[in-house]
Amino acid sequence: MDQENVSATLTVAVPAAKMFAVLADPTAHPAIDGTGWVREAVDRAPLSEVGQVFRMDMYHPNHPDGDYRMANKVQVLDAPHAIGWLPGQENGDGHLEFGGWIWRYDLAPLGPSETEVTLTYDWSAVPQAIREHFQFPPFGPDHLTNSLRHLAELASGR
Repeated sequence: MDQENVSATLTVAVPAAKMFAVLADPTAHPAIDGTGWVREAVDRAPLSEVGQVFRMDMYHPNHPDGDYRMANKVQVLDAPHAIGWLPGQENGDGHLEFGGWIWRYDLAPLGPSETEVTLTYDWSAVPQAIREHFQFPPFGPDHLTNSLRHLAELASGR
């Protein structure tokens, strides 16, 4: 694959501020994800600033332990237009290490009660040493669209 990012876009009948609030709530992420990999927010405070770290309990059948924890660092926070984070992990001494991929949501208001949401997964900064062990993207082609549908359902119900 020559491209090092994938994205999907969905128009949702929800105001951008409401969509952003759902995305800034780590406790909503398991419902948005849809793969079953994102299990529970460890850090439950809303995302409020660039540099903020929020941890999520995760599960993946191919992970050596099955259960593991990701430490995500907020990279983009421009309410209600964009939010994104770098997934990483804490090493043994508590230092954060990031793999080079980012999740980013861009929200474009289409009036007072409708938003175009674009979800992008970008792995262009992943070092070769990591690429030798993992396939990118690590999910099927429908994952981003399904995730946006879950986000829309969740935001519509709030």
